[in-house]
Amino acid sequence: MIKKLLLAGAIAIFSFASSDAQTLKTPAPSPTTTVNQDFGLANIVLSYSRPGMKGRKIFGDVVPFGKVWRTGANTATTLTFGEEVTIGGTKIMAGKYGLLTIPEANEWTVIISKQTDVTSPAAYKQDQDIVRVKVKPVNLPFNTETFTIGFGNITANSCDLQILWENKRVDVGISTDVESKVMAQIKNVMEKDTKPYFNAAMYYLENGKDLNQALVWFDKAVESNPTAYWMQHQRANTLAKLGKKAEAIAAANKSIELAKKAQNADYVTMNEKLIASLK
Repeated sequence: MIKKLLLAGAIAIFSFASSDAQTLKTPAPSPTTTVNQDFGLANIVLSYSRPGMKGRKIFGDVVPFGKVWRTGANTATTLTFGEEVTIGGTKIMAGKYGLLTIPEANEWTVIISKQTDVTSPAAYKQDQDIVRVKVKPVNLPFNTETFTIGFGNITANSCDLQILWENKRVDVGISTDVESKVMAQIKNVMEKDTKPYFNAAMYYLENGKDLNQALVWFDKAVESNPTAYWMQHQRANTLAKLGKKAEAIAAANKSIELAKKAQNADYVTMNEKLIASLK
């Protein structure tokens, strides 16, 4: 009888311990994150894990020199491109790829690979490389405690993939062909009945294209939407860039009038600044 009671007690304790272990949740030492960056006419999705320095020497120690690194912790680091991009002079089709690096003291090799599951140097296959880029690391005057990858210096058709940890930063340039795609869209939509005059004009204005053509489209946009103070403001900006000061001031004053009716103080201020710069 005593043996049965002891056995029953042991089973109960084991069951309680097992149940407790199954429900116990603790913070991940290297939490994963996903960055979704709008870029070009699509986006780039980055997925990686973020270890901390935790008082350790990183490069040349925790991350050895001369060996393939998954560029993070735990799982593989991946990049998903929503459209074709160019890295290191190589065009990369839209799709999901692995991001790997080989750090050295004075130069890193950054690898975009077909492999999306590399978590150790033994799993890496060089014949799966899409592109390899040699990059000089930048020495920073401060430490980045938590491993960080992000995007910086973003323009309409280029950005930098930035890797930061310890006192290092590595920048990898990414570009995409926005120009031909947008121009093809403009050509296509301008042949239809409903024409996006304002958007087309804005693209021309912001990208240094034919300002006279931009003005024609702004005129048509304003004609179809006469109370649009924001359109009048951009029309005034275009006139100013063309050197037509009197017309630019008149357009800016019209935008002020419309903006006041719409109770938009920001556009009133922007137009007043434009007018002041023309006097």
